[in-house]
Amino acid sequence: MTRKQKRLSIIGGAMGFLAAATALTFYALGQQTSYFYMPSDALAAQLAPGERIRLGGLVEKGSIVRGQGTEVRFAVTDHEKSITVNYSGILPDLFREEQGVVTHGMFQPDGSFVADSVLAKHDETYMPKEVAESLKEKGLWQEETAQQ
Repeated sequence: MTRKQKRLSIIGGAMGFLAAATALTFYALGQQTSYFYMPSDALAAQLAPGERIRLGGLVEKGSIVRGQGTEVRFAVTDHEKSITVNYSGILPDLFREEQGVVTHGMFQPDGSFVADSVLAKHDETYMPKEVAESLKEKGLWQEETAQQ
């Protein structure tokens, strides 16, 4: 092999390695993606059981039911549809009815939603970005409501 051929084979091998590394990285990131849904969107999407999603909306008034230990069941609503969420763990201090919430989890084969984490709003005027945008699109969120 000449010098030029050796150089080109090294460059070609390095480019092949980088292409393989990039492809594996995108594949791994694609497997970890969890899409954001409001309850009406999630019910319309016909999601497969076991697919990880972020479910957001407002905690429905009167829906919080505490079980044994740290088990909690509550409904997340967008004022059109609601989905019952089962969660086992410690809820954030600011978790309460009619407040913004984002849950991470998946639907089970029986249709129930099991969350493995729950995020609540931080202060009196904060609403998770995805929840606020979705509620604004549906005309259910006004700025003066957020300031009260």
